[in-house]
Amino acid sequence: MAYFFLRLQPPRPTFPHDGTREEMAAMKRHAEYWHRNALAGSAIIVGPVFEGEGALAIVEVEDQAAAQVLADGDPIIASGFDFRFDILPMPSIISRPPAVRNA
Repeated sequence: MAYFFLRLQPPRPTFPHDGTREEMAAMKRHAEYWHRNALAGSAIIVGPVFEGEGALAIVEVEDQAAAQVLADGDPIIASGFDFRFDILPMPSIISRPPAVRNA
């Protein structure tokens, strides 16, 4: 398996602060898509970054082609609102152990 940093580039620097209703609806579908990928195990961490660059995801997949498939499958890409992903390989990661939860 390999790790990749996916950086979602918004259509303009002022997004999401000036997002239209349609753009925000597409962002809701985007969030649901990545939530499903997190539950499936391929997305390790996903979230918005309001200072400068749209959103990020760190994924664990077979290879760069699989990372591209994840990015291309994001509904925000198909929305026609000019979002795009940068896909950067991560040769290794350091991660904290999973949090222990008391039931």
